[in-house]
Amino acid sequence: MIKVNCLNPIASCGLDLFSDNYTQTENFAEADAVLVRSAAMHDMELSDNLAAVARAGAGVNNIPLDKCAEKGIVVFNTPGANANGVKELVIAGLMLASRDIKGGMNWVDENKDNENIGKDMEKAKKAFAGKEIQGKKLGVIGLGAIGVLVANAATHLGMEVIGCDPFLSVQHALNLSRSVKVVKTNEEIYKECDYITVHVPAMDSTKGMINKAAMDMMKDGAIVLNFARDVLVNDDDMVAALESGKVAKYVTDIPTAKVAKQKNVVAFPHLGASTEESEDNCAIMAVNELMDFFENGNIKNSVNYPACDAGVCDSVARISICHKNVPNMLTQFTAAFAEVGINIDNMVDKSKGEYAYSIIDTDKAATDDILNKIKAITGVLKVRVVK
Repeated sequence: MIKVNCLNPIASCGLDLFSDNYTQTENFAEADAVLVRSAAMHDMELSDNLAAVARAGAGVNNIPLDKCAEKGIVVFNTPGANANGVKELVIAGLMLASRDIKGGMNWVDENKDNENIGKDMEKAKKAFAGKEIQGKKLGVIGLGAIGVLVANAATHLGMEVIGCDPFLSVQHALNLSRSVKVVKTNEEIYKECDYITVHVPAMDSTKGMINKAAMDMMKDGAIVLNFARDVLVNDDDMVAALESGKVAKYVTDIPTAKVAKQKNVVAFPHLGASTEESEDNCAIMAVNELMDFFENGNIKNSVNYPACDAGVCDSVARISICHKNVPNMLTQFTAAFAEVGINIDNMVDKSKGEYAYSIIDTDKAATDDILNKIKAITGVLKVRVVK
């Protein structure tokens, strides 16, 4: 029986997919698998039982990835499952930054008891005049699942769209509208675009990327949208740019204390994926990833281990091995099986940075003898009997 612990509420449409071989537990320490959304895991003690963590969402900054990898715990996320929900909020952000909709709504609320509101609003509305986005240039930095949807939607709204992503995948490239111009550097976007939206993960190379140097290259009065991660924007530099007018509006779904109180900031309380559809999609994808991992040993959409697919096992047995990506590991694995007289029917091994993952199908059931031999090999982090 595989024990699953939910650190956050997970949509029932996902949990209902689990077969009778899975049971939910409230005890994190005894869990084989964990489902999580926003709960912080960095200070949690990770037991030797834990084999997988599935994040029902794309961002994984609340999960200690290196610590998990070192213990042979595979961390999954659900890229694209909430992409449409975020895309729609980005488009709303474009509108709110271009037209003073909020100011107009506040005026109506303040004058809701005014019997002459119909007449007075004709005089008041000039204070809330804005600009149309049709014909304006939108720069999309990061053409992943969300960035592609934003870029495509903007073209349908009549915007001229420029995108940049040095890691653009074949899948996302095929989904990208032909109307989107793809450039090689972010600098081209900074210099050309009226609106700039950022859709990249938080990494050492992207933290603080929207800084003074970047904003100095932008057009005066540019509008910046950030629905990805707060750390992508240098708060001090953004405040200075807003105060000088270099940046006309900053639209963000992850406001910090420093920017939330600034004038010309349009901020939401992390609402991008807060839709019923997004939560359902994330739950379903996360559960399917866990089930494929526990029942077949396959890895899809992991952020700390390589993608690895051996299909459904038609051999007598299958084991999976999380290990360090160092020379001579496969030779040691095959030698260990040979010593105990077990023949290998099929083997798949993939690596990602410092870590690697092997799936081995055999003609005999895995015994304690072979499992102990594999575990004793230096560099092996976790061995699991799949079948």
